[in-house]
Amino acid sequence: MKKRSLLQYCIISIITLCVAVGCSNPATQIKTNSETGTSAPVSANLVRLGFSAWPGWFPWQVAQDQGIFAANKTPVDLKWFDGYLESISTLNTGQIDANSQTLGDTVSSIGGGTDLVVVLTNDNSTGNDKVIARPGINSVADLKGKKVAAEEGTVDHFLLLQGLKKAGLSAKDIQFVPLETGKAATAFVGGQVDAVAVFAPFTTQALKRGGSKELFSSKDFPGSISDHLVFTRKFVNEHGDLVQGLVNSWFATLDYIKANPDKAYEIMAKRAGVSIEEYKQYADGTSIFSVEQNLKAFPVGNNMASLPFAAKQMSQFLNEVGLVKTQPDLSKLFDDRFVKAYAEKAPKS
Repeated sequence: MKKRSLLQYCIISIITLCVAVGCSNPATQIKTNSETGTSAPVSANLVRLGFSAWPGWFPWQVAQDQGIFAANKTPVDLKWFDGYLESISTLNTGQIDANSQTLGDTVSSIGGGTDLVVVLTNDNSTGNDKVIARPGINSVADLKGKKVAAEEGTVDHFLLLQGLKKAGLSAKDIQFVPLETGKAATAFVGGQVDAVAVFAPFTTQALKRGGSKELFSSKDFPGSISDHLVFTRKFVNEHGDLVQGLVNSWFATLDYIKANPDKAYEIMAKRAGVSIEEYKQYADGTSIFSVEQNLKAFPVGNNMASLPFAAKQMSQFLNEVGLVKTQPDLSKLFDDRFVKAYAEKAPKS
């Protein structure tokens, strides 16, 4: 989840189509592809769903492999992206119908003119987004004057700036190096930068640099990084039944993972390009949202546990760093009717 330099969002979207992720992590070596093995055209009977390397989104691979989409009568063309930002650009240009992405990047897309709808919260990051530093840097204060890499304008950049602010520093106090996440991790391991803000599984790669350490993480800023199933508004308006089917499939997948953890971990670790043991280390750093947590997240509130409140905070951040000129209209961003419909029919525990 992340971005690059202070350019207009429309230019950023074009540039990200050209980004090549050149990192040694196996998760970044898989080219954009359809998990069904087809190049599916636009269809009223199909959901073209994008996802990329993040623990909260790997359950989609479980849904595909275990026939959960089919069981919920929801044909899905599941597309893996080796570059997260490419998935966002692909949604923005209408080449897919839905994507797995952060709230911050969704707000950024809306600021760029894309009409999107958040229908589900997959998870909150509770430690799997980290700022990692080289030996000799033992506190956030030690970052002053150092080279720090992250994808500019994304949630990891947001996390970095929050950590700096908490320590009494600002963006001007560091040498910021804007790099795509995979490349940022590679640059850090190669000694080209002093610290890096990245998300799992790229955290695993970054921490392989000898003596490196976590300075802080999303665990220190609860609710600041949330991840979602996001549709184009056009698709939601025209194919609500398929949106409902995908939401139903998500919760059915969570039930499958709970009942079959070994098989699920095997599938998700393979998709992540890490060992099963490494994947299990991500468990505490990603809080997968239940139906009940989803229902509590959608209403308007006065803290980061409320999605409308969090979206407003992210909008202000994007405006401050220059990625959106004006704060976008977020009044129609959230649509909880699909989660509510599932909750009404779901078996009560």
